[in-house]
Amino acid sequence: MCHDICRLPFWEGFRVIDHQLDDHQLHLTLTPTTSAPLCSSCLQPTPRVHDTHWRCLRDLPILGRQVALRIQGRRVDCAACGRRRERIRWADHYARLTRRLSEAVAAACSKLPVQHVAELFGLHWEAVRQQDKRRLQAVIDAQPPAAPKRLIMDEFALHKGHRYATVIMDADSRRVLWVGEGRSRMAVRAFFDWLGPERCREIEAVAMDMNTAFDLEVRKHCPHARVVYDVFHVIAKFGREVIDRVRVDEANRLRDDRPARKVVKQARWLLLRNPENLKSEAQRVSLQELLAANRALMTVYVMKATLKAIWSASSAWAWRRAWNDWIRQARESGIEPLMRFAKRLAPYWRGVLSRVRWPMHTGQLDGINNRIKVMKRMAYGYRDSDYFFLKIKAAFPGNP
Repeated sequence: MCHDICRLPFWEGFRVIDHQLDDHQLHLTLTPTTSAPLCSSCLQPTPRVHDTHWRCLRDLPILGRQVALRIQGRRVDCAACGRRRERIRWADHYARLTRRLSEAVAAACSKLPVQHVAELFGLHWEAVRQQDKRRLQAVIDAQPPAAPKRLIMDEFALHKGHRYATVIMDADSRRVLWVGEGRSRMAVRAFFDWLGPERCREIEAVAMDMNTAFDLEVRKHCPHARVVYDVFHVIAKFGREVIDRVRVDEANRLRDDRPARKVVKQARWLLLRNPENLKSEAQRVSLQELLAANRALMTVYVMKATLKAIWSASSAWAWRRAWNDWIRQARESGIEPLMRFAKRLAPYWRGVLSRVRWPMHTGQLDGINNRIKVMKRMAYGYRDSDYFFLKIKAAFPGNP
């Protein structure tokens, strides 16, 4: 092998003394060219070599073939630092990949799925994931310190079997600050511990659904924050617990009238969908005929619209009148699911009232949750939750 090939520039301080070629890989053996290796701690030349050892690394492919390196490493006796490994500029300690291969893998992971990158470079999936994990952590560490004033908290399904994760976002910058497994008080407490007492005192408002665990932790750690309940979650809860229950009860009551029972049973989406979202005139006519023929369904349908309007109150006094009227009408309706819902909703009045002062909702985070689901589907799920959470935080760095 010629002298120029023996001293290739990307293996600084080493030369090739042997090479073997098989069907898939080029195997190269490298030895040091310097008599005074650098100490890995103080970076000073150290002529005293304690012993030598052999390391195996992977490097970038050459001419379409994978490259496997076998290099002779040294341990030195440094006068200042003691016994240390020799510094190799193009390979980190204990690494199985050269730096340029690691950088190429990390750059590819920013555009391609991990499995595709592993196939492209001929590496194991786990080795690629570790490189991408370090890249993502570096991206997150490079972000400026968070100083949120308003937060949005929500949850999304992590795995099947009712396993959830919580995501918390800065409402002003739209930056995902934290993602953690679970939706209990203990799960979200880690976020407030990370935020610290000083930044917790700066929080002014937090938007969420009616999750008692979130509510209690916010009140405990953020003494000046107002909890704001999201209107869409409350209306969705009303649809599940009141409209659906009344519809089923009415269908059971009409079991002897099969045509009428069928109409009521099949009207679920007509009742849950907002009037402006009905797709055709026929659907609007069907809804009007259904409500005209069934007093209980008419009542809960109108009460849903009235409840939604409470979040649009122009002042605290207007809100109080609308809230008291709604609670009174629900209690006097005689419809058991509606009365039960009003009883459960009444203690949460402060979070509903806060909407007047803080017009916040979780809609921004719902959009991010939809993108998170797409990321999960593209990867066919993630076995490492911490890795998945890093990808989420790096994907939503907020507004510049």
